[in-house]
Amino acid sequence: MAEVKLFRTWSSPFPLRIVWALELKGVPYETIYEDLSNKSPLLLQYNPIHKKVPVLVHNGKPIVESLVILEYIDETWKENPLLPEDPLERAAARFWAKFGDEKVLPSYWESFTNEGKEQEEAIVKAKENLKYLEEELKGKKFFGGEKLGLADIALGWLVLYGSSVFEDVAGIKLLTEEEFPLLSAWKLTFADAPIIKDNWPSRDKLIAKFKATREDHLLKKAPK
Repeated sequence: MAEVKLFRTWSSPFPLRIVWALELKGVPYETIYEDLSNKSPLLLQYNPIHKKVPVLVHNGKPIVESLVILEYIDETWKENPLLPEDPLERAAARFWAKFGDEKVLPSYWESFTNEGKEQEEAIVKAKENLKYLEEELKGKKFFGGEKLGLADIALGWLVLYGSSVFEDVAGIKLLTEEEFPLLSAWKLTFADAPIIKDNWPSRDKLIAKFKATREDHLLKKAPK
């Protein structure tokens, strides 16, 4: 049997993508938890450029960067495909996954780590990005149609991290049912999938961690 190892932290949403994909495909794997304040020699060996998680090690060979790993998993284990067969639909899935990382997540993070005028401006940007996702979900259960796929897994951080932990800690409201009914319905459907709900980290622990993170960011930005 192929040897599969996943280097991750307990709190990062990016390795969670890999957990969900491996679970969806029924691939057995070993989890190695990393302390990023004291990175292991193996992590530095397997990911010498970025020095971060996730890292998937398959038969001794490392694959890094979560979206790259997702596609590797999909190409290696064919059960329950993450990407559709149609080239145009595959391109769309990749686009929305990348849009989430390059547009939605940064705007959420800016909303979370700022206050005052800067936070207000970030909230406007975040909602503009969410509107694109809302539009894409018209007539669909998931971003790829009727089955959970790559774009859903890539955007899954929105469910627990973005619209729950980040919003609660920062005292803001971005992804509301009134403004984004389709995204709100997608959140519930996504969160109810067994591979998703069985692999969430503790929300209470995330609240504590990201409360400290927000306070640290605000302290660094405070006038001296």
